[in-house]
Amino acid sequence: MKENILLVGTGALSTLFAARLSEAGHDISMLGTWQDGLSALNQNGARVTDANGKERAFHVHATNNPADLSGVKHAIILVKSWQTKRVAEKLKGILAPDGMVLTLQNGLGNRETLARDLGAGRVALGVTTTGATLLGPGLVKVGGEGVISLEQNQALGPLEAALRSSNFNLQIVADARSLIWGKLVINAAINPLTALLRIPNGELLSHPWARKAMSALAREASEVAQAEHVNLPFSNPIDAVEEVARKTAKNLSSMFQDVRRGAPTEIDAICGAVTERGREHGVSTPYNLACWQLVSSM
Repeated sequence: MKENILLVGTGALSTLFAARLSEAGHDISMLGTWQDGLSALNQNGARVTDANGKERAFHVHATNNPADLSGVKHAIILVKSWQTKRVAEKLKGILAPDGMVLTLQNGLGNRETLARDLGAGRVALGVTTTGATLLGPGLVKVGGEGVISLEQNQALGPLEAALRSSNFNLQIVADARSLIWGKLVINAAINPLTALLRIPNGELLSHPWARKAMSALAREASEVAQAEHVNLPFSNPIDAVEEVARKTAKNLSSMFQDVRRGAPTEIDAICGAVTERGREHGVSTPYNLACWQLVSSM
């Protein structure tokens, strides 16, 4: 069944999701604030280029005005964590009473922020390790295929079917909190270092100091997760982080991409969140604190 789906955001992942969902025949709208991105998406469609340089484009409708949209039943949030509050306020007036919002964002606190304006029953949790690099407005290069993990929620049925029809790797999990923290451990270990060193993910494995720092960041974040009574989706955080770095070796992390184009990063919701939760539990997180401060200073 074809669905009308709203994607919130016009960055790398939103453009990739828009292209894949549109290719599968779904009617895709995009809500964002980046004017160059909105213009390119409306004029040229959501464009994707593969490893061989082959480019394809797919029709979408992009707008910066929530008034252009109404009665939204299915929305996927793919903006940065610092934009979540603003997004919640915009969605409040256009989400249908039985509408469902799925957050696939990085970091902690996004679900809670959305739920305050939209209601807990209209917000679902998921994570994705799918990779994409923004080459320009409305144009992305496909990265690591990754997996989309969704919490068990009957109301997500139409979105689940739409994502499967678009050939995303999808899994349904019982403990979404475990996945959020699992991704947080990965992001805390990889993203800030790639942003500071300005290197692709895989190069972290080639530099002894960077590899040591990556391991320390992962270990600290996993210790905070343990203090939060979260069962991580992997037994060894260091092995898990190194495996992701290998599988996404050529990818540029989202934080590196943000720094490179002078945009705000999600460091507060990643290393900042690890540091602050660590303080609450008396868990020392010196590497996360240092990365939080260093990336913030950029």
